[in-house]
Amino acid sequence: MNQITPTLRNEPEGVSINAWSSIKDTFGSPKVTRAEGVYFHDDTGKRWLDFTAQLFNVNLGHQDRRIIEAIKAQAEKLCFISPFYRNEPREELARLLATVTPGDLNTFFFMNSGTEANEAALTFARMVTGRPKVMSRYRSYHGTGLTTLGVSGDPRRGASANNFASSVKFPNPYCYRCTFKQTYPSCGVVCATSIEEQILAEGPDTIAAMIFEPITGGNGPIIAPQEYYGILRRLCDKYGILMIADEVINGFGRTGKWFAMQHYDVVPDMMTVSKGINGGVLPLGAVMMSDAIAQKFSDRSVAIGSTQTGNPLSCAAGVAAISAMIEDRVVDNAATLGVYLMRRLKELEAKHRLVGEVRGLGLLATLELVKDRATREPLVQWNAPDPLVGRIKALFNERGVQIHVRSNQIVISPPLTITEAQLEEGLKAVDEVLTILEA
Repeated sequence: MNQITPTLRNEPEGVSINAWSSIKDTFGSPKVTRAEGVYFHDDTGKRWLDFTAQLFNVNLGHQDRRIIEAIKAQAEKLCFISPFYRNEPREELARLLATVTPGDLNTFFFMNSGTEANEAALTFARMVTGRPKVMSRYRSYHGTGLTTLGVSGDPRRGASANNFASSVKFPNPYCYRCTFKQTYPSCGVVCATSIEEQILAEGPDTIAAMIFEPITGGNGPIIAPQEYYGILRRLCDKYGILMIADEVINGFGRTGKWFAMQHYDVVPDMMTVSKGINGGVLPLGAVMMSDAIAQKFSDRSVAIGSTQTGNPLSCAAGVAAISAMIEDRVVDNAATLGVYLMRRLKELEAKHRLVGEVRGLGLLATLELVKDRATREPLVQWNAPDPLVGRIKALFNERGVQIHVRSNQIVISPPLTITEAQLEEGLKAVDEVLTILEA
């Protein structure tokens, strides 16, 4: 029998631990019983507004009937087949994806998560280039695998004691807290141009890939200047480095376009996706690769995969989700309400002295909290343990609003099907919490 303090749980034996949680935290969290649209309910009967689409993934809201019916229909025909065999949902999903992806990203390798998609993309990059190193940014997050944690700039990588030797980090295009103490646009986008010096110092012939989130997600949205990715694209082309855009959070309408790189008119060599690909209902991720990359594997074996690669149920859900997004013009809704959301957040910025800056694109936005606007001193230091973070989360919980709080950032990313009135529900809670904090 598990020796767990009885006060932590009701079950006599058998303990399931929440991700990113302790056992104590697990049994202090709500037990969710049902969900619909932008709301979910716990076993006490309390209704919660889902203001983060869970983990940025429930883009179509909870329990979309079209996805449910597609899963049920597919389950009656074929629940599973080895990835050595083709299956119709997987091929139909690939055909559908090719209609919405930018440029020549027409070939897809399906995995089970964003972590696996990024691990696969980095493996492809090394296979194609024969080089070992990967360049990535601080404040980035690319997954929980050994390689993806190693290339992540997220402080959580420290918990794994992972010192991935072939990872090279460079600064973010973080205009509010510019590493170079410059001001855009007079800076000349030095956050991008300076990367060439790092490439030369590392040795261009040692670098396989450059991976980044186009719009930083869980670490608080960071919006790059318009010229930024064009500069990175030219550097990658100049030195034969493959560009990998991690669109796991950004993809499938989150930023007001199908994919965030479309805001910059830049096509990467590979793009990784998960989360919103099938409405977040079943495990699924994918590597989207250019024709040039795909050609390398025309008669060369792809030496990676897993038992559930291209699972028919997950892919059937993907077909239904993307079809629903097209039918309901969900991406347009995210773009339109994104403008509304930013206008309202700017009003909160003007009202509350704790808000140093609001940033966002589509339905992905953040309020960055500061002690002093003039000095921009963070309300909570980045990655520093501070009970205030827990207090802020508790204030939102009391109001039945699930929202992402990370250090000094309050991140908003609701389902893309949310209405203006439902946005106002969440913003009312944000306003109330900021008022309490300032008092």
